[in-house]
Amino acid sequence: MSFVIAVYVPEGIVMASDSRQSVTVEGKGPEGKSFKVETVNSDAITKTFLLEYHQIGISNFGQDLLGGIPIASRIKRFIEEGLTHDDTVETVPKKLVEYFRKDFPEADIGFHVTGYKKEGKISIPYIYSCHVSRNAIERRNIKPDGSLSYGAAWSGQTDILTSILIPVTVKDEKGADKAIRSPAPIIWDAMALQDAIDFAIYAIRTTIDTMRFQARPKNVGGPIDVLLLTPEEVRWIQRKELNSAQLKLQ
Repeated sequence: MSFVIAVYVPEGIVMASDSRQSVTVEGKGPEGKSFKVETVNSDAITKTFLLEYHQIGISNFGQDLLGGIPIASRIKRFIEEGLTHDDTVETVPKKLVEYFRKDFPEADIGFHVTGYKKEGKISIPYIYSCHVSRNAIERRNIKPDGSLSYGAAWSGQTDILTSILIPVTVKDEKGADKAIRSPAPIIWDAMALQDAIDFAIYAIRTTIDTMRFQARPKNVGGPIDVLLLTPEEVRWIQRKELNSAQLKLQ
């Protein structure tokens, strides 16, 4: 499992993801009894990618291994094999889903795809959520009347952040919705870009820190990668780097 988020405000788009890879190990004990254990396999997995030529960001969530190979490797191969210089943020989501459905139609894998497209003289933001097994592609930052909307889309292990930010309603005796918890709203339209960066990190950090104290699998963790996209630039705010591990022998 994973936690990825895309925060889209008037100044730009912030994408962020955790780095944990969890796997389920199955086997049999000495007495022949079967067992299944979920464990952390790595805290160094890349889940957010920058398509440098196209200036597009992709984050993945859900299942992380396909045929024993990490999704990160398959996304890099998709970028090499599946895209042309003519692709835009509008064409990439469909190509991405089709690429994975070709060999893994039932894969429980989703993506956030974001970027800008010039329409006349204006750079228009596009935020997509996609899912392979559901064959779903949804643009998240557009209202029914066609105008732009601002907010945040989070996917993967969403229950902790959702419980903090989303109102909880129940049906009353007449069948009408009744709010039993109504958190104060976030004014996304007025959010500054720095606040969007801080919110993306907060969302993942809060999920990690809350899981630490809960009796549940710790399937979100590791360093937090943060990618910034604006009409003027695309750059990493923070990104884990490969390095030589310094192991100390006791």
